[in-house]
Amino acid sequence: MNKQEVIISQNLLVDIEGAIKRQSYDRLFVLTDTTTVRLCWPLVSTLPCFEGAQMITIGDTDDNKTLDSLTHVWAALQQGGATRHSLLVNLGGGMVTDLGGFAASTFKRGITYINIPTTLLSQVDASVGGKTGINFGGLKNEIGVFNCAASVILSSEFLRSLDHRNILSGFAEMLKHGLISDTETWAELLRFDLDELDYAQLGTLVAKSVAVKEHIVEEDPTEKGLRKALNLGHTAGHALESLAMEQEHTVLHGYAVAWGLICELYLSTVKCGFPKDKLRQTVQFIRQNYGDFALDCKQYERLYEFMTHDKKNEGDIINFTLLGGIGDIRINQQASKDDIFEMLDFLREG
Repeated sequence: MNKQEVIISQNLLVDIEGAIKRQSYDRLFVLTDTTTVRLCWPLVSTLPCFEGAQMITIGDTDDNKTLDSLTHVWAALQQGGATRHSLLVNLGGGMVTDLGGFAASTFKRGITYINIPTTLLSQVDASVGGKTGINFGGLKNEIGVFNCAASVILSSEFLRSLDHRNILSGFAEMLKHGLISDTETWAELLRFDLDELDYAQLGTLVAKSVAVKEHIVEEDPTEKGLRKALNLGHTAGHALESLAMEQEHTVLHGYAVAWGLICELYLSTVKCGFPKDKLRQTVQFIRQNYGDFALDCKQYERLYEFMTHDKKNEGDIINFTLLGGIGDIRINQQASKDDIFEMLDFLREG
């Protein structure tokens, strides 16, 4: 897989101009969503490099991460005269970078793309590492490919436009990165004041979080082993997210990951000896900031069914990434149906 350039931006306009100038292209396209085009595009639209760029806009929630939206992007590229030498800039959150990356990777067998993530979640997770894709058949990220962006530009300037819920959504992925790295990083994240945001400190934490993911992706670009560490909280989290989507009360991805962390840290304690005091501290932080997922035990079977479709599974065996301690990663951990129902009891009842 091609290596991407990750730019922790100190000067957004200069860095975007430079990244685009480093590419050789005949036509330039910019993909946004209906929120990004209103809040973020005005910050960069006057750049000379965007003169003559063709805009493509899709809906602004994960409900739009669909084959229909993908087809819309392909059609816009085709009608705009895109060739194999064209360039697509994805300006938006994780939905835009995932879908835009997939559109670029498949149009004419692949055109170059650049990601400019505008949400905290997309900066620390979706825009780095080359995972692209769409939701399909009611399942998260069911269709996609590994293909890195030529450049990823991370700027805290965009974070000021986010509401509190979207800050929290991204912070859940940062908490996951802390759990799989070291105790100091984990503790620093638990101390961060999410009610009175210090954007400079948040920017520093984002850089650390991205470095954790970059190191893992470099070691294992296509998720054969170590990269599965990044799935902590996601087997349960994706199931909760899919259930919410099915019941038409969509939850933000990071919230589902936070609740998934509660589930999988509980399993880690039971099966791998993860310290109970650190379980307690992490669960308290999550419940305090993210609240609870409304769950009925009658929904356990459906959640289990969603987990059987997880991409980490081998055959009919549900695989989890668990921890023996902070930074002590245990991939390919199996859990029985009884274990999983007990984990959901812990999420529901605490």
